[in-house]
Amino acid sequence: MDLLNTLVDKGLRRELPTRDEALAVLATSDDDVLDVVAAAGKVRRHWFGRRVKLNYLVNLKSGLCPEDCSYCSQRLGSKADILKYTWLKPDQASQAAAAGLAGGAKRVCLVASGRGPTDRDVDRVSDTIKAIKDQNEDVEVCACLGLLSDGQAERLREAGADAYNHNLNTSEGTYGDITTTHTYADRVDTVQKAHAAGLSACSGLIAGMGESDEDLVDVVYSLRELDPDSVPVNFLIPFEGTPLAKEWNLTPQRCLRILAMVRFVCPDVEVRIAGGREVHLRTMQPLALNLANSIFLGDYLTSEGQAGKADLDMIADAGFEVEGAGEVTLPEHRVTADAGCGAHAEAGCGSHADAGCGSHEGGGVCGSVKVQAEQEQPAEARTDLVAVRRRGAGTDLAPNA
Repeated sequence: MDLLNTLVDKGLRRELPTRDEALAVLATSDDDVLDVVAAAGKVRRHWFGRRVKLNYLVNLKSGLCPEDCSYCSQRLGSKADILKYTWLKPDQASQAAAAGLAGGAKRVCLVASGRGPTDRDVDRVSDTIKAIKDQNEDVEVCACLGLLSDGQAERLREAGADAYNHNLNTSEGTYGDITTTHTYADRVDTVQKAHAAGLSACSGLIAGMGESDEDLVDVVYSLRELDPDSVPVNFLIPFEGTPLAKEWNLTPQRCLRILAMVRFVCPDVEVRIAGGREVHLRTMQPLALNLANSIFLGDYLTSEGQAGKADLDMIADAGFEVEGAGEVTLPEHRVTADAGCGAHAEAGCGSHADAGCGSHEGGGVCGSVKVQAEQEQPAEARTDLVAVRRRGAGTDLAPNA
């Protein structure tokens, strides 16, 4: 298959595929999905071996957000029956984080609902970071607090934060259809603030919101340009009580194609399977480990995930291993030179006229991979798989880790 061979070669060289090539990955048929996984798996193993990084979410403040993001169970006007609570105290958050770390997590992600933090909120989170790191010297801490104001990223860095997450979620062209209370440019600005402050930038997307293949490619190319170290790929969890509750557009095969496309476009970046993998990948989750080198362990912000023990068994049974605290996640060239996913000129980012297959307008797609002639049929709604989190942070019950 010429297309997949071309994409593997480019991935090993950190060379950007053409847009036509990226679209062709999404358009491959279910008959070819194993070939797509095998090809993208070669790129994943080249840069990350068989390691899987485990991340653990702690929801510091849940619900009652003033923003209107249509996908979110914590949004303004949400009728989803989720947990609602104000800020956890540092010792409560540290205790919640300890469960994930005991289960093998390497990074703790501290998340709080809201438009963005006040300076007092930054103080709270700074105290929480210190409490966690006092107990776990080697842990990575990522903060996810919404839109940042000037100077806040620097304060988080000084407090010991290693990374900051702020997802683009969808393409610039469709962003206004998903959220109206802030803009796509606001999100880009926050990722850039995190980068400038010396934090490891983490930014990703949500698939399954009714977007087109072109939208998916647009947002992934925008992410590559922003050059985050990690790209979480979320699959929409259609919560009852949110505007997107009826959006069931994903099949396991579609999810695998999306992950493969992300891997080909950002070959040397930490690609993380985030929310919704249990709902949409289901029994195909082990195959996805050939594409992504990072997952969340246990539960999510407002929904329950797969049992932590099941995650660990899945990783071992699929022939992968949990990445240790002493191992460096990213390839050496990204760590030593902050090189970014094909960011240097010598990486040959495939944007020139001689870039080859499918690079010219109307150039088509090279290769013998069969392309689907018809639009995919909507997936069956699996509302039985959407479980609201009732344990862990904000409750008296033990967390899932």
